[in-house]
Amino acid sequence: MNTDKAECGHLAELSARLGEQLDGYLSFRHPDAMQQADTWRQALELPVPENGVGVDAVLAELGQWVIPNGSPIPNPGCTAFITTGATTIGALATLAGSVAAPQRIGLTAFNFLEELSLDWMARMFGLPKGMKGLYSSGGSVANLVALGAARQSAFERLGIDPAREGVCRPCRLYASVECHHSVQRAAAVLGLGRQSVCKIETDAGGRMSTTALRRQLMADQGENRVPIAVVANAGSTNRGAIDPLREIGETARAYSLWFHVDGAYGLPGILDPRVQPLYDGLELADSVIVDPHKWLGAPVGIGATYVKDRELLNRAFTQEAATYLEGSCTTEGVAHSMDNLGIPYADMGVELSAPSRGAVVWALIREIGIAGLRERICRHNSLARHVAERAEAHPNLDVVSEPTLSICGIRYLSERWNDLNELNRRIHRRMVQRGRSIPSTTVVNGALAIRPCFVGARTTLKEADELVDEMLAVGQEVARMNEEAAG
Repeated sequence: MNTDKAECGHLAELSARLGEQLDGYLSFRHPDAMQQADTWRQALELPVPENGVGVDAVLAELGQWVIPNGSPIPNPGCTAFITTGATTIGALATLAGSVAAPQRIGLTAFNFLEELSLDWMARMFGLPKGMKGLYSSGGSVANLVALGAARQSAFERLGIDPAREGVCRPCRLYASVECHHSVQRAAAVLGLGRQSVCKIETDAGGRMSTTALRRQLMADQGENRVPIAVVANAGSTNRGAIDPLREIGETARAYSLWFHVDGAYGLPGILDPRVQPLYDGLELADSVIVDPHKWLGAPVGIGATYVKDRELLNRAFTQEAATYLEGSCTTEGVAHSMDNLGIPYADMGVELSAPSRGAVVWALIREIGIAGLRERICRHNSLARHVAERAEAHPNLDVVSEPTLSICGIRYLSERWNDLNELNRRIHRRMVQRGRSIPSTTVVNGALAIRPCFVGARTTLKEADELVDEMLAVGQEVARMNEEAAG
């Protein structure tokens, strides 16, 4: 059978069948994948087929063995880490792009939306006027791209092109101890070295100490190091802390340092009027990142980097002209979408091949608008506050990390346990295995806390209350089991 021909003309019918299977999955009535792991592994672990079975059979196998044994991350009760399942329109727009615009090149409507959606987000989140963006696969690459621009800027002031000539002097990056670990990796990949990242202490709320930053900057004066950038958090991964952006930005400016704001998770929080003042100073940033695949509800694989001078990205990441690409295009007499590659995004980051991410972000914003996104962010921030309030009111719970955004840290208390960290570790493990409420954990000032992060579009007050109820029930169960074992 010619399977290529068999696929033609079936997309509407087959996608409808796939949609039914996915709707069934989103009812979350299925057991966790590990409950029947031997069964689906045995069904899927076959030798590489000599002859294909055709699209209908593959779709049936997806529906029987793969989709029902997917991830719990889209479940509204899953509040672990800072990730979520895509909204319906995000999934549909991704499908549309994968079929109608499989590459981020050409003068197409999809590529038009690449730039338009970036500009929309810049306006929504109050970024400095004139900032331009670039999509990538997520916050890790977005930080890499931003710090690549910072490296380029710092060395160009010394008359050196690091992208062409390499990093020829020791460097220094400044970031708080709460910075995302992708900052260290970016330093390594950019040739600065992980040891170039100088960790600045934080206050009790997890915010960078500007006093400690200034002290370190003064101590480093005269060192044979090239200062590259100061990295501030606008919503840290650990606690959702927002660093004092204005103080840090003004300090960076005083020392002629690039000011980078990591808002991968927390930048959309600026839409919540209750916390908007904490973003004061954002306009001082030279670069900012945000991940639409977090609070905006995009499928995983969409991050955005913004810089004041996008030409820096071109100089930092250009792969230089290739005859089979630029040589195949023209800037004169453009009459076809493939006459020109469009905005040269491939020379502004680390990806040549890239999907049409802008259409997804455009669809997400177009569907619910700024008002809809604001409602979601305010709701999630309120859920974190609600969990903290319930914990404060219960004698067996304690708040170890007050919420700024949609993250909070709480833990179970018991007079019969000497090691509360171990108690809460066991409670968390049992909660995960029960699969009803699935938070993550973190450590705050030595105390292990159970850490829900509310970012899922489908998550409501019901799931927040269920998490607290589950934690109390499991805490009592674990404490009882320990007493029985001891007795």
